[in-house]
Amino acid sequence: MRKSWIFLLILLLLIALNIERLGRHFYPFHYRETLFHYGQQYGIDPYLLAAIVKTESNFNSQARSPKGALGLMQIMPDTGYWIAEQIGEKKFKPHLLYDPEINVKFGAWYLSYLKREFNNDPILALAAYNGGKGNVYQWLKNARWTGKSRNLDQIPFPETRQYIRKVLWTYKVYDYLYRN
Repeated sequence: MRKSWIFLLILLLLIALNIERLGRHFYPFHYRETLFHYGQQYGIDPYLLAAIVKTESNFNSQARSPKGALGLMQIMPDTGYWIAEQIGEKKFKPHLLYDPEINVKFGAWYLSYLKREFNNDPILALAAYNGGKGNVYQWLKNARWTGKSRNLDQIPFPETRQYIRKVLWTYKVYDYLYRN
């Protein structure tokens, strides 16, 4: 019995000593330069962008959701057309959303747009990114949700509730592992 406790303590000590290395293994930071570039350009914390990419596609630039969202930040083709029009991209086609540079540029711009729409509130912007801007306005207007992170259970879409929680958790992980 004593040997198993000693083994467990040694194992826990080894894990504690290697927590950052283990964390970086499970939470990689691919496309770092691209995320920093467009994060800076559009005023979005690059660690938040990394958390969104991890949550949306697990850094798979070729990801395609069952609903048709594409690339790292899982942008719907219709949203891609709208973003392209807003930022003056004349030759946009949906397949370009598989390009990490274009996808992150569009996703960072869109998140920045949503933050402005919702008075710089990142929680509301994340809810809109996942659940749609119109839905978030309705939830707030109809007092279905206060818009506060402490009241996420009020959000009518379970997927959006879980999405916000997961992105916020992942953001904390990226901030801890990579900020210094």
